Amino acid sequence: MPSEFELKKQICEFGRRMHQAGFVAANDGNLSCRAGKGRYLCTPANVSKGFMTPEMICTLDDAGRQVAGAYKPTSEIKLHLQIYRERPEVDAVCHAHPPHATAFATSGVPLPSYVMPEVEMLLGQVPLAPYHTPGSRQVAESIVPFLRQKVNTILLSNHGAVAFDRDLEQAYFHLETLETYCRILLLAKQIGAIRQLPQSKALELLEIKKSLGLADPRIDGDMQPAVLAGSDDFLRGFSTRAIPQHSSGPDGHGRGSGIANMPSQAGQPQPALPGPVVATVAGRVIPTPGGLGSSSATARRRAMDDQIERLVQAITDEVVGSTAR
Repeated sequence: MPSEFELKKQICEFGRRMHQAGFVAANDGNLSCRAGKGRYLCTPANVSKGFMTPEMICTLDDAGRQVAGAYKPTSEIKLHLQIYRERPEVDAVCHAHPPHATAFATSGVPLPSYVMPEVEMLLGQVPLAPYHTPGSRQVAESIVPFLRQKVNTILLSNHGAVAFDRDLEQAYFHLETLETYCRILLLAKQIGAIRQLPQSKALELLEIKKSLGLADPRIDGDMQPAVLAGSDDFLRGFSTRAIPQHSSGPDGHGRGSGIANMPSQAGQPQPALPGPVVATVAGRVIPTPGGLGSSSATARRRAMDDQIERLVQAITDEVVGSTAR
């Protein structure tokens, strides 16, 4: 094991990396590592993780009592110590708020599995722990069931993510992998639906993990994952409900979204506006039996009519003015 001074330098280095990667802001985040039997090093409270120095690092015992260091230890130390107690093979913990991963944590949407092979090999399933006040004993207790499933990364509802492994580098790498995965998921969803790997290919990955001795709660006797885990709503796309039809604004242009009388992603017809509908376009009242905003072409046509009317009016005014002179 490296000396305590070397471990303190490592904490500062990976704190700097977290800060540069945008995983933390201001004084957010915390890191820790084992420094021998019953001895732990952790980041100080109220200090930016991008600007720490070794003398700022705190030393604590198994009970969380500070035994060395002039700075107050992180308020999240209970979370770290719980991980060390449950997982004796773990020697380092990193907690941060990587934005794309935290977006999933704050929306309560579970991360889908079996999408990218690298993520399956390096992270496996990433569970979502229930929310409790940061720094409380309840936060530490809430992750115990997941720690016993041998995961290495956990999302904390409305809070962030915590990753842990045999050293600080591996724990930090898990945060990088998680954040990149979440960013890719959100980008892919803007293009279309998220496609999961076929179950046969998912089983191949589990077989490889088993052969390498990598822990994964999905590896059991028959190697059959019960479901392709993940949020059905997220994997389906942006909407599973009928979208209300456009309503008219003061200028006669449609507002909102939806296509009149066309099926939504849920297979339900879009609701139409009741009664006869009219729109005022360039000073003219135009009946719109198909409903305002019944297509994007309708909206473009009304906008063009507005522009043409304004242009005609400007030319007419100029002609009339010239004749008068």
